[in-house]
Amino acid sequence: MHKDIYSFSAKRIDGHDESLANYKGKVLLVVNTASKCGFTPQYEGLQKLYEKYHGQGFEILGFPCNQFANQEPDNEQGILQFCQVNYGVKFPLFSKIEVNGKNTHPLYKYLKSHARGFLGTTPVKWNFTKFLVDKNGRVLKRIASATKPEDIEEDIENLLNL
Repeated sequence: MHKDIYSFSAKRIDGHDESLANYKGKVLLVVNTASKCGFTPQYEGLQKLYEKYHGQGFEILGFPCNQFANQEPDNEQGILQFCQVNYGVKFPLFSKIEVNGKNTHPLYKYLKSHARGFLGTTPVKWNFTKFLVDKNGRVLKRIASATKPEDIEEDIENLLNL
């Protein structure tokens, strides 16, 4: 049984495993991403948030996922190149995972159980669903795909100032 988000590890997009304990004491935004989605331009807003708040203890963890209309068909190298070339992404990206179904990554099982969706639903509904985690590793809330990164800036600032 996982007691907090720091007890998980995930494979980075370059193939090495990383313990989420490396992010202890930081405010986290965990996002399932896709390169061919109507919400893909959110990469730009996410990168802006990262640049603005990273030095204050903020991290974005991007998890590519191909479960929604096959909108992330590329391999890890292609995903990384797309994100860097088109959006200048510098925040950590992880290997492609599943966020729903029998092969759900354990981290996403945990996130979904601690921050349910609309009307208490568990499944992630679409790409760019965001989970906000405080400095103590507590999952505070799930944020809908359509919510733009700049619209959660106040939440991030408030958590950083605690």
